Amino acid sequence: MKKYKKTDLESYTLGTTLTLELLNKKANYVKRVYIHSKQEKNETYYKIINICQDKKIDVIFSDKIINTLSDKENCYVIGVFEKYQEELDLNSNHIVLVNPSNMGNLGTIIRSSIGFGIKDLVIIKPGVDIFDPKVIRSSMGAIFNMHFQYFDSFHAYQALTPTREFYPFMLKAKTNLKDITVKGKYSLIFGNEATGLPDSFLNVGVPVIIKHSKSIDSLNLDNAVSIALFEFTKNNF
Repeated sequence: MKKYKKTDLESYTLGTTLTLELLNKKANYVKRVYIHSKQEKNETYYKIINICQDKKIDVIFSDKIINTLSDKENCYVIGVFEKYQEELDLNSNHIVLVNPSNMGNLGTIIRSSIGFGIKDLVIIKPGVDIFDPKVIRSSMGAIFNMHFQYFDSFHAYQALTPTREFYPFMLKAKTNLKDITVKGKYSLIFGNEATGLPDSFLNVGVPVIIKHSKSIDSLNLDNAVSIALFEFTKNNF
């Protein structure tokens, strides 16, 4: 095992909790589990062992592998899994990220999205590799509950779902988030962390602005997504 590269066919979880979440949600894709000699034989440990035995997943005790893959001293379990594709549910609401570039933001957005009940994510290329261990770790395992799909362009995605409501979030938008009334299935669209969405999105659906004080130029991407998710789903909880 070597440290993760985007071209690899496998990825991995770093830590006991993440590995257990992987096994609970995506056991069919798990190839093997590495355990460090310092791992405490607690309840979580035995849950991992029992699932691996039930699913016939190899458990390998190797301090060397874990020390090679992890930058943290307290990482004692790693789950290696085959990369997979989760098709979008076209009858559900979607989060659309156009050219996201920050792994931590992507993981946080995935966690927030799952928390607010939206389980479908669209990434417009180029974009962060969703299977990078840093994304998995920052999602705290929520990625294993997510449907996701990459598209070469927004137009390719739009052509697949032409009848849904599109809401691009932009500083140049005229419609305030609080004034939105949702009537059907929708897609919340966000741009790159540094540049936002290009002006062409002003002609897509209903562009939306999240109003804030003039003391800042803009909100962080993950914060903006969380605010939008709350507003669009607040009547569901």
